[in-house]
Amino acid sequence: MMRNWLPADWPAPANVHALVTLRSGGVSETCYSSLNPALHVGDEASAVLANRRKISDMLQLPSEPVWLEQVHGCRVVEAKTGMPALQADAGFTRQAGVVCAVMSADCLPLLLCNPQGSCIAAVHGGWRGLLAGVVENTVQAMGERQLLAWLGPAIGPSCFEVGQEVRSAFVKKALDFAPAFHARKNGRWLADIYHIARIILGQLQIDAVYGGDYCTFSDPRRFYSYRRDGRTGRMAALIWMVPSDS
Repeated sequence: MMRNWLPADWPAPANVHALVTLRSGGVSETCYSSLNPALHVGDEASAVLANRRKISDMLQLPSEPVWLEQVHGCRVVEAKTGMPALQADAGFTRQAGVVCAVMSADCLPLLLCNPQGSCIAAVHGGWRGLLAGVVENTVQAMGERQLLAWLGPAIGPSCFEVGQEVRSAFVKKALDFAPAFHARKNGRWLADIYHIARIILGQLQIDAVYGGDYCTFSDPRRFYSYRRDGRTGRMAALIWMVPSDS
């Protein structure tokens, strides 16, 4: 039987659960086929809500995920069960049973936890958010000296074409970002969003970084991709803690 999610491959504490849903196993149709949890992309609301229930049931989530209204910015909120969808691109918690969530379809879902399994976060890392400091703001909000990071499925370095203005903005921020861009003959650039994230994490003294091995654009069977398809669904990156004695 096909599993409809991809577990995070990282040495997180046993009480930390982290994964990304795949596009299979849901009820959405046409371009949203089939496990789309996003209400903002044009899919039927009834199908989206059914998919969210399926996700909660198949993963035995301890509570409804704390969905965010993502805006490609750098705001971070403390996730609390039952809170309304706030405009933010990252959520963190120290409370067991709270499910932090971000949605993506080419942007980078980045999950964080401390080695003690007492603080977690989920970050939506589009290039605008990464440039604006969403990772830095999340780490500051968590207030932890040591963190593990997992880079979930995002568009791969051979498919993510950007303009000169994107490269210039990153290089202006720090010359360290220059190796994450490779020139194309058409005057545009290929950006490695995984490399960009690793550079930012390195600047924050976070070297326990895992994942970054997928390409959403090149794998239509498993992943949604906005760049590939335009109208499409989203994957959900989820992270939560259970009590350490569970």
